[in-house]
Amino acid sequence: MEKDYQMASGKFWQTVWRFRRGKQFSAITVYSGGGELLASTGDIVRRWKEYFEDLLNPTDTPSLEEPEAEDSEIDSFITQAEVTEVVQQLLGGKAPGVDEIRPEYFKSLDIVGLSWLTHLCNIAWWSGTVPLDWVTGVVVPLFKKGDRRVCSNY
Repeated sequence: MEKDYQMASGKFWQTVWRFRRGKQFSAITVYSGGGELLASTGDIVRRWKEYFEDLLNPTDTPSLEEPEAEDSEIDSFITQAEVTEVVQQLLGGKAPGVDEIRPEYFKSLDIVGLSWLTHLCNIAWWSGTVPLDWVTGVVVPLFKKGDRRVCSNY
C-alpha cells in the first residue's frame, strides 16, 4: 500500500515540477477587492485569504431546509454498513488531505479496518469534535489566464 502511495505521490510532484519549470512568475503585487494595488507581503496574504474565504464560503446562497430527522435517527450510532456504503462511493485518483490519506486507502480497507473507521466516526459524532486534519484544507491557486495580479484569474 505504501508503494502505491509513493508512486502516486511521485507522479503528483512530477506534474507540479513540470508546471513550475514552465513560466515562472511570482505575483509581487495583487489587486485588492477595491482595485488598489497591494505590494506588502502581509497585505497580499490577507487579500488571498479574503478572496478564498469569499469564494469558498459564499454568504448569498439560499438556505436549504433539511428534512426533520426522527429523534431515534439522531441518537443512533453510525453503522458499519453506512460507512462501507460511503467508502464505496469515494472517487479514486483524488488528492489527499493534509493527513496524506487517499480515497484508495479507504477503499482497500478490510472488515477490521472498516470497523475501526466506523468506531472513529462514532467517537467524532458523539463527542462533537473531529481531528484537526479533518477540517484543515490546502488551497493551491492555479493560474488560468489574464492578469496574474487579479485573484479571480486563479
